[in-house]
Amino acid sequence: MNTIYLDHAATTRVLPEAAQAALQVMTQDYGNPSSLHHLGVQAAKEVAGHRAEVAAALGCKPEEIYFTSCGTEGDNWAISLAVHLGRHKGKHIITTAVEHAAVLEPCKALELQGYEVTYLHPDATGHIRIEDLEAALRPDTVLVSMMLVNNETGAIQPVAEAAQVLKRHKSAALLHCDAVQGFLKLPFTPKSLGADLLTVSGHKIGGMKGVGALYIRSGLRAVPLLRGGGQEKGLRSGTEATPQIAAFAAACTAGHQALDQHREYLSGLKAYTLEKLQAEVPGLVVVSQGDAPHILAISLPGYPSQVVVRYLSDKGICLSSGSACHKGKASHVYAAMNLSKAVRDGMLRISFGPENTREEIDALAEALHSATKELISMGR
Repeated sequence: MNTIYLDHAATTRVLPEAAQAALQVMTQDYGNPSSLHHLGVQAAKEVAGHRAEVAAALGCKPEEIYFTSCGTEGDNWAISLAVHLGRHKGKHIITTAVEHAAVLEPCKALELQGYEVTYLHPDATGHIRIEDLEAALRPDTVLVSMMLVNNETGAIQPVAEAAQVLKRHKSAALLHCDAVQGFLKLPFTPKSLGADLLTVSGHKIGGMKGVGALYIRSGLRAVPLLRGGGQEKGLRSGTEATPQIAAFAAACTAGHQALDQHREYLSGLKAYTLEKLQAEVPGLVVVSQGDAPHILAISLPGYPSQVVVRYLSDKGICLSSGSACHKGKASHVYAAMNLSKAVRDGMLRISFGPENTREEIDALAEALHSATKELISMGR
């Protein structure tokens, strides 16, 4: 049975060039970048080169890139750094109710430490209203954290507009952006967004799991996340994960070069998917067409999403009911959108990659149509 993979928002296949880069480091250029012998010196040079590749894809300076183990670590670091830098200015944070758990959970933890957090709710399409952010801003706000692309709906959030609000009000708050789902899917730079801190992840773009990066704007007085041997300019000690970093850099270069081509292709494929599913799947509801080219949120009200996901999996089709991090739990994103229970319970997220084809979409439409015939509806 051939697998049709439509869950690219959860993770991606490692690109051949990324796998080759990791293999080279694991088997040939395996020195510790902190060692003084020639293998170590060579490894240090390579890490510097990889940092420059990631920076080029992101559109920032290499010295503004700090390697992390994942997007979650980057988000946690950014939030803790922002509140530390603003500790004498206030204890108010603004974020959104549709952020990834890697942002929401640190914010909840800070509430237990006396911080006040304002959670902005989206409209029915999953978008945050910039006027709500402006109304929530206070003199004691020290952090605004807003994702670029929602991982469950594909909605693009007004990050650049948020930066303008902060500037207009002369706010001392730092702006953090979780750009994990937007990186190499949309054209942007940290500067164009006005972000002080920005998170990306390797395995979402064809790199390996276990690596990501945090952009820290030049001029911010960052404090260490991990203390030890002084790697990452003393801010994140620990031996560099050189194979993952090499693969990440290779994926960044490949994705940056193909960004416009991939955007055009994925946008066309999503449009085809919408037309096909709406024509052939009875009862289907399009919850969010998604502004980003690679995410589409639909629902089959009356058919529990977990049952449909397993049904499709048995037919070789892989997609999800939302974020993989939920592991079957109800989605806070769909709840924040005030969707009806029937629609929430039937949610499915289709997320595309450049290797997906229209023939695969035809197979998905046929399988979903079959699901409405073969599965027992729980009522609508």
